[in-house]
Amino acid sequence: MATAYFQCILTVAESKRLIAKGVVALPCVQHALKEGMVAVCTGSTNSYIVEELLGRAIDKTQYLSGRTQPEGAGRAEKLGSRGMPDLVLRHGEQVEGLQATDSVREMKAGDVIIKGANALDYRARLAGVLIGHPEGGTVGATLGPAYGRKCHYVIPVGLEKQVAVDLAEASDAVSSAVAGSPGAGVPSLWPVSGEIITEIEALEMLADVEVMQIGAGGIDGAEGSVRLLVWGDAEPVSQAEELIRRIQGEPPFVQAPRPE
Repeated sequence: MATAYFQCILTVAESKRLIAKGVVALPCVQHALKEGMVAVCTGSTNSYIVEELLGRAIDKTQYLSGRTQPEGAGRAEKLGSRGMPDLVLRHGEQVEGLQATDSVREMKAGDVIIKGANALDYRARLAGVLIGHPEGGTVGATLGPAYGRKCHYVIPVGLEKQVAVDLAEASDAVSSAVAGSPGAGVPSLWPVSGEIITEIEALEMLADVEVMQIGAGGIDGAEGSVRLLVWGDAEPVSQAEELIRRIQGEPPFVQAPRPE
């Protein structure tokens, strides 16, 4: 029976930082860092994972591929162009000149591919990835080889990306809607299964507590935030509170200071 409880509110950036710490702490990632390969595909959440793996700050705006932004002048210039090479590690050392999508051809059972997502069906344990490339983009290049080689396909995705429908149905709806409509500009939606890591899994693993989402959204910078209820024995709950305190204050993605 739980002896302690607390609730916390995490902004989108704070959630990304928490998820990144959780991903790096995964047993499969720790094992692959010592004995195999880890490849981190581009993406905003994955840029935080790159920082956690390298132990230093990077210009996270340089580690993007596709991006979701609101309409409005003055926003796009805050983001850098794609300029940082993919992070691929072999035995914990960075492999220069090797793309994440190519590294899978050198992987073996137990190695790790980390790929972000655009949508989440939490109950079904499915993530959705928006695909603009006719050959399936990063997912098309990595998912099949990952399964064939028995690699771990880790999907870090924030609870902010939960959708209100079954992802398989949504994928079918997108395909039906754009069929025969060239130039519609609507990407495909690929439902993907893997080792999904949200704020819940990250905090449960890092602090040995139970976690439940009990709210979402807010104002004054809490737009897109999640509200979590955390419970367990007193000491692990105290450790979880301390972890959250260290993470809170993470600056928004486009406002984060860039390394010199």
